[in-house]
Amino acid sequence: MGALGQLGMKWVLRWGLVTALLCGLPFVLQPYELDVYRKLLFWVALAVSYNFLFGIAGQMALSHFAFAGIGGYTVVILLTQADFGLGLAIIAALLLAGILAFIVSFAATRLEGFYLALATLAFAQLLIVVLDEGGTLTGGTGGLTSYSLPAVFGAKIEGPWYAVVMVGVLLGTLAILLRIDRSWFGRACRAIRDNSQAAAAMGVDVARTKIIAFTLTSVMAAAAGMVYAFFDNTVNPPVFGLENAFLLLFMVIVGGSGSHAGAIIGAVLLKLSQDILEPVVGHFHAIGFGVLVVAAILFQPKGLIGTWDNLRARLKRGKGVK
Repeated sequence: MGALGQLGMKWVLRWGLVTALLCGLPFVLQPYELDVYRKLLFWVALAVSYNFLFGIAGQMALSHFAFAGIGGYTVVILLTQADFGLGLAIIAALLLAGILAFIVSFAATRLEGFYLALATLAFAQLLIVVLDEGGTLTGGTGGLTSYSLPAVFGAKIEGPWYAVVMVGVLLGTLAILLRIDRSWFGRACRAIRDNSQAAAAMGVDVARTKIIAFTLTSVMAAAAGMVYAFFDNTVNPPVFGLENAFLLLFMVIVGGSGSHAGAIIGAVLLKLSQDILEPVVGHFHAIGFGVLVVAAILFQPKGLIGTWDNLRARLKRGKGVK
């Protein structure tokens, strides 16, 4: 077997082991631990796709959680109120999320930084208003409850199997974005992030690249939202509100903007910290997160993954000196 074949085999074994571990873990967890685990997977999946949009494509959008809500609400409404089959409901929900994302991204292609954040923030807030005032369609402020996922090929998905589905969404999202990041499109996104005018001068279609990145990652958020909707068989507006949108931004910044590993680390750290601190100090934990983000921006702009990279570099230099 050649070197390339050995490398491919190592890659398959590595990812096979990770998949087996992530899929096997929910079957040994207690009910509360299982609930924490599958919701953690949901946050990690959102952080990975948002990291590509914000950290790699350079679009500071605050609508990512809104598209997760669009995916979750749409699939539930179509299943429970429109009598759609599961497959058709999933396709329709992803299609709706893609159309709305395209419209929002097309309107925001000329906006950058603070102005893009404001525009997408307005869209996210508009969605919350629609959900709150949606009456029986959206369940109003209480959301939609008391529904269940129909059988898939005659089998009922429940308990730990929801976590397995979420693992599939997470790994699928990560695999697609890793492949894209290493392609010409990923390089174009990074070029636009660093200097959009220079990227345009090199022949990159800035507007089209931004639209594709925004639409693709928003659809990925919608896919994660669809799975989340069946964790507790309930969806409600606060879950997809602005507080969680900013927490998602904090995760990417603290973990390391532009790094896939950093997004995963930031999501795991801040979500588990929230679960531990919120019962003790309430919403005051958000102040601590804010301080952490400011400290990361001032002292380590590359986040926790940057600190790890610096440590590894120092260790390598130390071994070289010896």
